[in-house]
Amino acid sequence: MTVVDLDDALSVPAAKKDLPPSMVERMTLILDAFDGRTSRLTLEEVACRTRLPRSTVHRILDQLVRLDWVDHASFGYCLGRRAMGLGGGDNGHSQVRAAAAPLLHELHMQTGMVVHLAVLDGAESVYLDKVGGRMAATLPSRVGGRVPAYTTAGGKAMLAWVDPEQVDGMYGPRLSRSTDRTITELSTLHQELNRIRQRRGLAFERGEAVRGIGCVGVAVRSADGPVAGISLCGDARTVQLERVAPLVVDAAREVTRTLHPELGTPRRGRRTPEIPDSSWSTETLDQLLAVQSGQWL
Repeated sequence: MTVVDLDDALSVPAAKKDLPPSMVERMTLILDAFDGRTSRLTLEEVACRTRLPRSTVHRILDQLVRLDWVDHASFGYCLGRRAMGLGGGDNGHSQVRAAAAPLLHELHMQTGMVVHLAVLDGAESVYLDKVGGRMAATLPSRVGGRVPAYTTAGGKAMLAWVDPEQVDGMYGPRLSRSTDRTITELSTLHQELNRIRQRRGLAFERGEAVRGIGCVGVAVRSADGPVAGISLCGDARTVQLERVAPLVVDAAREVTRTLHPELGTPRRGRRTPEIPDSSWSTETLDQLLAVQSGQWL
């Protein structure tokens, strides 16, 4: 057995230490280049901070993106869900739940419908909270449960604010079916997400996740993209989703103001909105939301 003297090992010329010899060391350098959860860097910025060759950084970043350690969007790179989860953290989910909790209960009291709070985890929506009296037991959703994001109103509301290229990476050309009304083509999903963006972020679904259940959802957003989705669910045969849509918009706006006050307008005292007496046409609803929601929705 060869014995390596520690002093000799530490006396390796500095020139040989310039480029870390192992993939683990290089990967660590790249992850350390990000200052925190909100840090966003270009390829050139990562190469500059790590002092690694640009080609090396690009190759390793590609692998980190595929393994969810890093996310890649139009602005560059940021830490992914695996990196965010290190150290036992909850990716800020407790903060989102705390900000949304009073609004979820208010939505349920106003409408009698089931209210969901969900976040994106890859291609799936994960439920952080569920509020709703007796009807809640009739829905298969549960806190901690997962569903394909494209099947729910809250999930589609979040996907609408994800780069289309990322959506392509989440799903294949064919999407699995939950009901006979589920979107099953990626091209159809992109058309639906575009319609949601045109409606300032308002998403609907009728029986796509669960037969007979209709939902309306809106995303809570930050400068970096969707943070969470809030949705109202009820019996698709009787509920008029357009009537309750402004309430979901208002709740999502309030949660956004709480989590990211720099994105909202100055508060002038919140008034509890009433449910309109009649439903609106799509054109009327679009005009209303354009006035109510501003540019962040």
